[in-house]
Amino acid sequence: MKLIANGRIWIETEQGPFLGYGRIELLEKISELGSLRKAATAMKISYRQAWDFVDQMNKRTSQPLVIFERGGKNGGGALLTKEGEQAIRLFHELNQAFQEFLATAVARMNK
Repeated sequence: MKLIANGRIWIETEQGPFLGYGRIELLEKISELGSLRKAATAMKISYRQAWDFVDQMNKRTSQPLVIFERGGKNGGGALLTKEGEQAIRLFHELNQAFQEFLATAVARMNK
């Protein structure tokens, strides 16, 4: 029998969930689309849920990951901060290391 290991990684703080696959995808969509509403629509989640995720992430860090621009002439939008970009990068690095760990562990078990 050949064994296969699967796993997902997420990061929490003392206050609760901080980063996981869905939140990272949301940050990436905000960066790509420049709008929380467009990011939520692209992910097929409610604006309210997207707002709650961003609000939670921003409150659990010393610097916000996303900042918002109010309406006005160009209609406002959402921008990823350098901390938000760093959070995405670090999450992907951690996830890659985790996937490599799983692959190595399974290879040893399947010998």
